Formats: sequence, structure tokens, C-alpha cells
Amino acid sequence: MAAAAPTFHITTPPPFTLAAPRHHFATNLRSLHPLHLRGRLRYTTTCSYKVAIEHEGETTELEVDPDETILEKALDSGMSVPHDCKLGVCMTCPAKLLSGSVDQSEGMLSDDVIERGYSLLCVSYPKSDCHIKIIPEEELLSLQLATADD
Repeated sequence: MAAAAPTFHITTPPPFTLAAPRHHFATNLRSLHPLHLRGRLRYTTTCSYKVAIEHEGETTELEVDPDETILEKALDSGMSVPHDCKLGVCMTCPAKLLSGSVDQSEGMLSDDVIERGYSLLCVSYPKSDCHIKIIPEEELLSLQLATADD
């Protein structure tokens, strides 16, 4: 008589199921729907602005992030731009803003000078695409002193 062959039983685990209550899971999915997220999304990517800088007869176009100064980007790109303190007080990096807008709230220029379109590159953060012309330091100094007497 031949020996009986061993018998093997193979069982598979049950399929994976989500243990969250049905109403809780449905609410979470609904809150992730794009229509429910509208107006609540916060993007972490930053856009950069095109800044054209006229200096010594040449125009250079740079891509400047809103969290970096125009002077920083100009120096990083190899431009030879006049500067000194990088704090907005010495006025050795003056420019005339021909178009666009910048945030220069950290600088020391008077409001009337800023309203006339002047800026200091070391404290100028772009808020839009800009066209800037670097000017002689004396031009800004004379204007700043003239408005200080008013």
C-alpha cells in the first residue's frame, strides 16, 4: 500500500480594507475636491520678474525673484554695478525706475524721491516686470538733499 501524499492548505489574507467610518472618509474626500479647494490653495513656488537694467550703454535683462534684491541678482550675474553698504543708506546704487514697480520699504529715500521714480537697487525687490536705468550717485544725492530742505 502506498503512503498517502501530504495535503497542503493555502489560504490568502483577506483584501485590505479601510477602517475609517464611512461618513468620515467621504467627508475627507469631498474636502479634497478641486472645487472645494478653490481660494484656499497656497502655492509655494515663486514667480520671477523680468528686470531690464540699463548701465554704461548696455541693457541687461535678468530674472529676479520677489525675495531677492535687484542688486543681488545683478552682482550674481556678473554685472559691475556701483554699490557699497547694501543697506539702503549710502546711496551708491541709485537707479531711475522707468517702468514697473519695486518694494523699497527698507531704504532711506524720502517719499517724494520715490514718487519721482528713484530707487536704491540694494533695497529694491521687484513687484512686477521692471525697466531700470542706473544713474550717477550725484543725481540722486542732489535730489534727496533738495527735498530734505522742503
